[in-house]
Amino acid sequence: MAWIYLFIAGIFEIGWAVGLKYTEGFTKLWPSFITIVGMIASFLFLSIAVKTLPIGTAYAVWTGIGTMGTVMIGMFFLGEPKDLIRILCIAMIFIGIAGLKIMYSK
Repeated sequence: MAWIYLFIAGIFEIGWAVGLKYTEGFTKLWPSFITIVGMIASFLFLSIAVKTLPIGTAYAVWTGIGTMGTVMIGMFFLGEPKDLIRILCIAMIFIGIAGLKIMYSK
């Protein structure tokens, strides 16, 4: 279950990271509220996951999920560049996350 909680934490991290763009420095009420709720949920699920998982592994996977998801949303929905180097870097983050999951699952 810890890995599921960690994945959920990563999804909420993507949400609040993208939400930051719409808060305009936390001057917009509803985008700010939604972003803060996403932050709290992300940390809550991360805190549940680290009861079982090593903190280094959990933190790396959590930030990796957030990074990959945020970059992909930026590329596919916000008009950010889709160049090869960017895609290769995201692929390396994915490989790192998969490696941590495989190594910890043994």
